[in-house]
Amino acid sequence: MNDERAANAIDRKVGQRVRARRLEIGMSQEQLADLLGVTFQQVQKYEKGVNRIAVSRLFDIAGALAMSPGTFFEGLDARGVAEDADGYAHEATSPEAAQLMALFASIKSPKLRRKVLDLVKTLAEEATEDKS
Repeated sequence: MNDERAANAIDRKVGQRVRARRLEIGMSQEQLADLLGVTFQQVQKYEKGVNRIAVSRLFDIAGALAMSPGTFFEGLDARGVAEDADGYAHEATSPEAAQLMALFASIKSPKLRRKVLDLVKTLAEEATEDKS
């Protein structure tokens, strides 16, 4: 029997985006839990998509993370898959991506940030060429 209340792909994707944003701004699960008035275990369940996030709670989470609630759903289709302009699914909420975003944000020099971006573009292009 399919439980309509069970978490689904969209719940998991929203949870991943909560985690990515929390890590991006350097906030711990405990800090977010304190702001929301829940346990850090509940935040873990939200982030893993085990527990669904009620709309009012999502609104509170967005406020705590200084972002718009709609941002959690940007680019998602009905299956909870985010697609880029070419139609390829991408994962920008992995732990590695969150770490990369946080480290990149810590670089204060615009010139150095540009060089890092150019490096990543070159690596991505080479990876694409290798698949061909």
